[in-house]
Amino acid sequence: MDWLRVHRGDAPLVVAFPHGGIGLAGLDDQFVSPWRARLDTDWWIADLYAFAADMGATLVATDISRSVIDMNRDPSGTSLYPGQATTELCPTTTFDGAPLYRFGEPDEAEITQRLHLYHRPYHEALTDELERLGAAHDRVVLYDAHSIRSHVPRLFEGELPQFNIGTNGGTTCAPELETIVAGICATSGKSLVVNGRFKGGWTTRHYGRPEGGVHAIQMELAQRGYMTEPATPTETNWPSPIDPDPTILAVLRQAIAAALNFAKGQT
Repeated sequence: MDWLRVHRGDAPLVVAFPHGGIGLAGLDDQFVSPWRARLDTDWWIADLYAFAADMGATLVATDISRSVIDMNRDPSGTSLYPGQATTELCPTTTFDGAPLYRFGEPDEAEITQRLHLYHRPYHEALTDELERLGAAHDRVVLYDAHSIRSHVPRLFEGELPQFNIGTNGGTTCAPELETIVAGICATSGKSLVVNGRFKGGWTTRHYGRPEGGVHAIQMELAQRGYMTEPATPTETNWPSPIDPDPTILAVLRQAIAAALNFAKGQT
């Protein structure tokens, strides 16, 4: 599975990247355009957190685009945010509501096939790494790394805070971990919200079992913190390159270090 990348470390920390892929699994002609299918990618997210490997973290990433199948959705198709605008397990629109498919949308058989080919192996890899590290450590942190454009009116009003921490209302990790990471982000002076619009996706909710030793936390970044965001993304201006020295990088290094210290039982 050349689309699935696992870098194994021995520290009790797994950093997951479910939305950084741009591979369209040979479905390019089914989409309105490859650019539109990749519009809502968590651009450069694995590059942004590459330093975590040097700290001993395990990294799990997919190269498959979220437009093919969303690795951070409930495989049953149940909405994570009932009553709010969102995209499906196999999205049919962009975040802005523009149609993704040129003709017909994926039917039940196609969705099942994508689950089998991509969603299931990705989560099997995550499960394997969490179990491997859990056998050697009392506590393991799963840090689910995301990013999104700062302005997506269909999903949220106004400008998204720079740091959006999700723990499903404090249920997926110990309060201490949430407090430490939020404190680091707050000290940066940049905007922050905890369990706001993004409370944690299926990954955080599915694996976060503090009582069992797995503490899961989602970090959704507004992309303005590490790349230039045009007012209107087009094929000629989006995606922009990652900033060579992102202003938020120091904060992310501190957050990852804090999560690792928490997992090790250190203050």
